[in-house]
Amino acid sequence: MAQELSTEQTELNEVREVVVYATRYRDRTADIAPVLSYDLEYFQKFEPNTVGDMLKRVPGVAFVGSDIAEYDGAQLRGLGGGYTQVLINGKRVPGAGDDRSFWVDRIPAEMVERVEILRSNSANRSGDAVAGAINIILRDSYSFDGTYVRAGLNHWYDGEANPTFGAVTSGDFAGGRILAGVNIQDRYRAKEKRSDRFSDASQEELVSWEDQTEVKDGRDYSANLSYIVDVGDAARLTLDGFFVKTDRDVTEVSFEEELDDGQTIDARVPGLNPIDQKNWGFGGEFEFDMMGGATEISVDHARFQDDSSTTEETHSYISEVSNWDRVWSIDGADWDGSEAEAESVDASDAETGFKLAHKRPLGSDVRMEFGVDYRQKKRDITYTTLEWEAEEEGDPVMYEPDSIITSVIKEKRLDPYMQFSGDAGKLSWELGLRYETTDSDIRYVEDGAVEGAASTDYDKLLPSVHFKWDVSESDRISLSLARSVKRPNFNELIPALLDGEYGDNDYIGNPRLEMETANGVDLGYERRLGRQGVVGVNLFYRRIENLIELTNTGIAGQDALASIGEDELDDEDFAGDFMDDYMDEHPGASKREAQAAADAALRAAVADAGGEFEPDSWLFTSENVGTGKVYGVELDVSTPLSVLGLPNTGVFLNYSWVKSEVTDFLGERRFNDQAKSVYNIGFIHDLPVLDVSFGATYRKQGDAFSRVLAEEVTIRYGDELDLFVEKRFGNNFSVRLSANNLLDASKDEIFHKFDNMDDQIDRDYDEFELESEEAGPYYQIVARWAF
Repeated sequence: MAQELSTEQTELNEVREVVVYATRYRDRTADIAPVLSYDLEYFQKFEPNTVGDMLKRVPGVAFVGSDIAEYDGAQLRGLGGGYTQVLINGKRVPGAGDDRSFWVDRIPAEMVERVEILRSNSANRSGDAVAGAINIILRDSYSFDGTYVRAGLNHWYDGEANPTFGAVTSGDFAGGRILAGVNIQDRYRAKEKRSDRFSDASQEELVSWEDQTEVKDGRDYSANLSYIVDVGDAARLTLDGFFVKTDRDVTEVSFEEELDDGQTIDARVPGLNPIDQKNWGFGGEFEFDMMGGATEISVDHARFQDDSSTTEETHSYISEVSNWDRVWSIDGADWDGSEAEAESVDASDAETGFKLAHKRPLGSDVRMEFGVDYRQKKRDITYTTLEWEAEEEGDPVMYEPDSIITSVIKEKRLDPYMQFSGDAGKLSWELGLRYETTDSDIRYVEDGAVEGAASTDYDKLLPSVHFKWDVSESDRISLSLARSVKRPNFNELIPALLDGEYGDNDYIGNPRLEMETANGVDLGYERRLGRQGVVGVNLFYRRIENLIELTNTGIAGQDALASIGEDELDDEDFAGDFMDDYMDEHPGASKREAQAAADAALRAAVADAGGEFEPDSWLFTSENVGTGKVYGVELDVSTPLSVLGLPNTGVFLNYSWVKSEVTDFLGERRFNDQAKSVYNIGFIHDLPVLDVSFGATYRKQGDAFSRVLAEEVTIRYGDELDLFVEKRFGNNFSVRLSANNLLDASKDEIFHKFDNMDDQIDRDYDEFELESEEAGPYYQIVARWAF
């Protein structure tokens, strides 16, 4: 082990490499499991601001649901963020998403040493990575030496300009090496959105339209620290930490117009969403020789905090006209009303982990690793809602409390594992077994009263096996088989009854959900092209069992109960009064049980009155049902064109095609929000005589479809084109100009909206909407100085 440590010490990057880059390509790793590795230099020519900007050029990474020209929720294999595990320095980190996802645009690119795409599971990693894992490796003091400063300016299509600044320094300190980095960047994005709403998909009758301007204006602050010291001749202590703060205001102004029975209703809808979010974490590892092997002890803690709010006002005016000109105006209109809603979020999500692992050789060709991971998590979120309604035009907004909802989820995990690996000539193999256990406690409180609480536990055995066959010095074949899991989304576990969550249908969480389990296969071929180039193709398949989908409980929804009570019994409050009395008489009952009892009582009362009970809305929940399949092919190429006599020109190409099958309440579909394909193509050309480089990338993401109860959405993103040109001055200074979104790509969404499941089956529309947003091209100039 001491020999390995001293070898790493000699591989420090010189500071001038941060300023004067050679054209870099995808690294070919020595891992037995399938791993793609991309150094910062692979991305840096295009001057990415965040990890999201980096990942949009990596094979198989899609961003469905992100606003145009933003890249936050990364999706491998096109699956939702909850199927993709995001790690920082190999450790799990909490994030904002209810699906346990982490928004990768929170991490600035300048903090990153490299990005790894882990296509299949190994026993020594957490198994909740059905689609794969993205490992973000931050700079450390043994990967960089020196000091540099980065300063730049972003210019947006609407004329706004804002700065960015970063600095990194590394050197000897207290017998070891230390690295410190800071980054401050103004984050700005303005976009225009247009919505046209029709009575149905024929688009023959336009019923309303909306123009919206949205501006996201804020600043991100970040810092990272790494300290590494050798302890004696055969031990090493590593300490690292990071901090990211997002301070942003999202301002929206919408102008809406609706035609209703010969009257035109105009509305001005201003909205404000101040965002204050923090991600931070720290960790320590101690590696030392012990009993003929190497032992690792590591501790880490990471936290996500969110203190944000949203306000939206609606000021309506009405006029007697028979048609409209689709230009918003209130001239000659009468005030119809003003109302407002507000919601604040106070969230804290913390994870603490401990790992003990031991590695040792078993003979000359076999290695063994065994250990245990312990992790505990606490997610505590409080939503406070307020509302206001004006009595007269011009009344000031005075919010009144509406509700306070708190949910707390605690999880404890203890995961032992064992892994063997070895070499048999040109064939390398890895065999592992991981046993994952989870204990969960869930508590839901509304307006100070406990509305639901439950405890559950999971356990799953996760085997994995990997083979790597070096057919020749240039050719490699890999095969991986592994089982992985996906834990339920947080909102699927919380037993909160949400009235009208899906059209007229209600929803309640299910704390008894089991983990989804996936059996996966990856088969890959990779070939070295010359000294630097690589071409690879990978086939993958995942069979997902215990799939979580919406199901109908068979209990009538609250809207239907009220309607039936009014129509058949002339008592709209029958079900509501019954539920309140039931909860009082049964203190331990859940709201689901109360609604089921109200359903049964109303059925009986309607039957006694000689009526007919025909609900048109229902109470839905999440259940483990059936199986799903995901499969596809991934191709990536990165190589200089030396064979064509162009050694200073590098080309990059990656393409991923995915397909899936899921059965939901209406039949077969793809996984929700799965882009059918994503590809990137680009080049970089160096002119060494002039110390100049330039290049371009083109990206296209396929359509994605989502179907939930009462709504179906198709999302389509436009083509993206980015360019850069760089001029170097000596070995220590460079200036780079980059231009992004030059094709002014749009995000287009098609919404099919219904009131309930029966209407969705019959295609009886509540509304059909076309929505499109654009953010325009933007430019960045950045200077780097090393000293």
